[in-house]
Amino acid sequence: MTAGLPGTPELSSEEPATVGPPHHPGSGNSDTARYQRGLQAYASQFHIPPDQVSAWFAGTAGDRFGEQAIQSAATAWTDDELSLRDRRLIVIAALIAQGNLEAQPRMHTRWALDHGATPAELDPLATLLAIYTGSARPHAAS
Repeated sequence: MTAGLPGTPELSSEEPATVGPPHHPGSGNSDTARYQRGLQAYASQFHIPPDQVSAWFAGTAGDRFGEQAIQSAATAWTDDELSLRDRRLIVIAALIAQGNLEAQPRMHTRWALDHGATPAELDPLATLLAIYTGSARPHAAS
């Protein structure tokens, strides 16, 4: 068994050859390919095998949200227009601007650092956000 993120269920480390969308059996090749890209995107973020991503979401946020997130990730996290570093910084800013100061900004901050952002870049981001969102939000998240 492999532990997922803190507070999430343990998942098996056995990995099948491919994982398809559970709620869309027999879907077209493009749906399956998109689902696979979404699994890969979240697997790299969560540091778990791709076959464990769906179970992680199901245990954390429910099946429906998980399936939608996996499908969305195929485009949102894998196109070539923005780097993963830039995407992380954008998500951090959006979450803080919404007042989300719990685990999500912390996870995305860790992932931003994993993908090339530096603490020296995150400090000015927090300062800029303080100007536009109010000083309590960005400083509470950092």
